[in-house]
Amino acid sequence: MIFIKAIRTVFFIVVTAVLMTACASKPVSNMGIKGAPDWVNQGSQALKDNGNRFIYGIGSAPSMNDLSLQTSAADERARAEVARVLSTFMHVVSQDYGASAGMGQDNQNQQSVSRQIESITNQNISGAQIAAHWRDPKTGTIWSLVKMDMNNLKAMVASSDAMNASFKNYFAGHADNVFDSMTKGGNNE
Repeated sequence: MIFIKAIRTVFFIVVTAVLMTACASKPVSNMGIKGAPDWVNQGSQALKDNGNRFIYGIGSAPSMNDLSLQTSAADERARAEVARVLSTFMHVVSQDYGASAGMGQDNQNQQSVSRQIESITNQNISGAQIAAHWRDPKTGTIWSLVKMDMNNLKAMVASSDAMNASFKNYFAGHADNVFDSMTKGGNNE
């Protein structure tokens, strides 16, 4: 149990550090690993795939004596990548919302929305699904792909009782456009 708490602590530290330097529209990695699935080499990103919007998080863990622990570590790192991309996306949406909301009392509402967005982001990570694993036969490194469907995020925001109604309406009308603008120029569709 202590190990899980330590992993969670490291997870949040890594997410915070990466958020300070992140740009969600570009893949994090272009590893160029021969024989690896495309998703390993493309890295974490927001992208459209067959008309649907997804956030892909890629994580890895070096070879260990315990395969289960190694896989769990890769999965947690991939979830951290989903959180990083999702947080960047939500930050852009909240900035756009703040700009459209104006000043005064709406500015106070924007601060409340920012706190609520952080909560939504943390909740949604639990909804992200492990989509694939790959083990590099040369190094023994395990790679994990975690996939989050933006439709799940939109449903979570819409059903949130704590979320500001004005922001929920804004999100419903603008989330897809913001997502699409973040993915321009990538390997989408």
